[in-house]
Amino acid sequence: QVQLVESGGDLVQPGGSLRLSCAASESIFSMYSMGWYRQAPGKQRELVASITSGGTTNHADSVKGRFTISKDNAKNTVYLQMNSLKPEDTAVYYCNGRRFAGTWRDYWGQGTQVTVSS
Repeated sequence: QVQLVESGGDLVQPGGSLRLSCAASESIFSMYSMGWYRQAPGKQRELVASITSGGTTNHADSVKGRFTISKDNAKNTVYLQMNSLKPEDTAVYYCNGRRFAGTWRDYWGQGTQVTVSS
């Protein structure tokens, strides 16, 4: 069972920056993809950004140009650099790992709270 632990969430003013980290208990290179999702109160969980084992990235339109996903395979860690934060970015951010081993399996972290407010 892969364990994912997020960190870096905080209260930040609009226009500010944060970097989220997701540390995995085993090699992320074995994952088909790693991603960040978020869920705001009363809303469905949505994909923010993802990165494949080969390094191909995908960012939601709402965060393009402001957020950047990256990873460090040696540290088994995935990052989400968030710049120019807006109040609508307020949510719990979850790390996801997806692996195929006969069937697709998703692994989730416990989430980290990001609040953007003045």
